[in-house]
Amino acid sequence: NDRMLAQHLVGLYYETPNVVEPPMDHGLLRDYIAYARENIHPELSDLASRELIAAYIEMRRGGSGGGSGRGRTITATPRQLESLIRLSESLARMKYSDVVTRENVQEAVRLMKVATQAAATDPRTGRIDMDMITTGRSTAERELEENLAASLKELLVERRGNRLGVSEIRRQLSEILNAQVQQEDLVDILKVMDADGLVQFNERAQTVFVRAGVVG
Repeated sequence: NDRMLAQHLVGLYYETPNVVEPPMDHGLLRDYIAYARENIHPELSDLASRELIAAYIEMRRGGSGGGSGRGRTITATPRQLESLIRLSESLARMKYSDVVTRENVQEAVRLMKVATQAAATDPRTGRIDMDMITTGRSTAERELEENLAASLKELLVERRGNRLGVSEIRRQLSEILNAQVQQEDLVDILKVMDADGLVQFNERAQTVFVRAGVVG
């Protein structure tokens, strides 16, 4: 269990290592796993299938935006459902079972929730967002960046042919969005616009020349 594993790992760092004796011989464990991989191929029972579907729907519902109008934070995707199925099968295989049970699925769901909670929790919303794992960015962060980029284009379209300071652009955007725009977020978008030929961004001088091709 967790306590025994923790005791074993901590014990390795004692001056005189205090290694916990494993309940199963390493060779036997290796053979046990090898046999399970080669010969045990469990299939989903009807109860397990229904439990998987219910768990997946519940995880999807957990991503509802709650009517806030700002879209949805998807907490589960078909890829996560496939992971749940494989994990459930593995749990059954560990017991040399030819059938995946409802209990296997419930344990798989618990393990996935524990494993993803820290890595996939969006610090802005406190919600679990699988985009944090699949893309490294939360849905809220992506929406914020898209909103910032759209507002920036609308601001610059009226200033074609002019050279502006980044600080002035940031000040005006903060007023438009009624929120403090971060310098690094603005610079990242300006670099993309520069690469697209919409602006000429001088990072050293912190100025932006708005080309004629920029549109809102």
